[in-house]
Amino acid sequence: MNNKFVYTPGPTRVRKNVRLEIAKETTNPDIDVEFCEFYKNTCKKMSSILNTENDVYILSGEGILGLEAACASLTEPGDKVLVIDNGIFGRGFDDFVKMYGGEVVYFSGDYTKEIDIEELEKFLQKENDFKYATVVHCDTPTGVLNDLSKICPLLKRYNILTVVDSVAAMVGEEIRVDDWQIDIALGGSQKAISAPAGLTIVSISEDAKNSMKNRKTPIVGFYLNLTIWEKYYENKWFPYTMPINEIIGLDRAIDNILEEKLENVLARHEKIASATRKAVTEYGLKLYLESGYSNTVTAVEIPENIGALNLTKHMLEKYNTLVSTSLCDYKDKLLRIGHMGENANLEFIIYVLNVIDKSLKDLGFNGNGSLVELFNKHYLNLLDIDFV
Repeated sequence: MNNKFVYTPGPTRVRKNVRLEIAKETTNPDIDVEFCEFYKNTCKKMSSILNTENDVYILSGEGILGLEAACASLTEPGDKVLVIDNGIFGRGFDDFVKMYGGEVVYFSGDYTKEIDIEELEKFLQKENDFKYATVVHCDTPTGVLNDLSKICPLLKRYNILTVVDSVAAMVGEEIRVDDWQIDIALGGSQKAISAPAGLTIVSISEDAKNSMKNRKTPIVGFYLNLTIWEKYYENKWFPYTMPINEIIGLDRAIDNILEEKLENVLARHEKIASATRKAVTEYGLKLYLESGYSNTVTAVEIPENIGALNLTKHMLEKYNTLVSTSLCDYKDKLLRIGHMGENANLEFIIYVLNVIDKSLKDLGFNGNGSLVELFNKHYLNLLDIDFV
């Protein structure tokens, strides 16, 4: 199980220094005040990555925990909630809204493109009495990226709170929580941050906090109630026993990002993603998206006579390489190249492109040349290096 080469859009590869941190002997996070300071400092580092002065918390639970917690904490029975839908996960927010009694209204866009801002504005001019809106930054099943810098300020002009799922984008794509007026931003440890799965990152604005405090009905449940975190630092008390080893690992993964410098991390993702898309199309395959490409996930259409599931099965059985297809209607149609976090390094992207190339040829697809050579050509062009 441990010898597979895994290249998926989360969980991603975890660097050795992160794994070693997780293995360290630790203290009791319930009563050791030093851990409270450590936790606070880790949250502060994450705040710098998110470009926010808002409170940031690390929750015990995979990224989905944060999505449900945001909806649980904001939604009261009968609240109208706008679900911005141009992908499987975007529409999937409706389940969380409905289970807490909210009334869902959809703004649906083309699944092959980013959300059309002009169309969204026209929609809001006619209907805008929403308590909050949900939007996915990068919708992982197709890799479509939505422009939060335009969507969230537009929603706030109509006094609509914003809940953003940035699980598959955070650290691989820029996010400026304060400048873009994001009320709740949600991330996960296992994607571009490249720590093990199991932690949610959440930032909460004052507007979102006030909305939670001014509810007419109490928040259902405890674990998903975001208000339980507000005084943890002053009281030196956590709502539940924190997964200290995982948080220590996350802290090391964040330091890896800060030591490389966030701008360099973002540039690395951009170059690798761009070269991958250009190589794939020149090779003779089709990208699923028409526009709105994410720098963390590339969705590639696999010819019907081969099938995405058959291709990934072949890659696993012959080359011991684990790559993801997509979900729902796309499960046997799309191959997803998850160049995010530690995956977005040359040695790993080149390896997986070589396996994809060999596997396609094994199954009867003859591309235009070598996928790796095409990638290298486009990557070097992006570096703009003159060789003497």
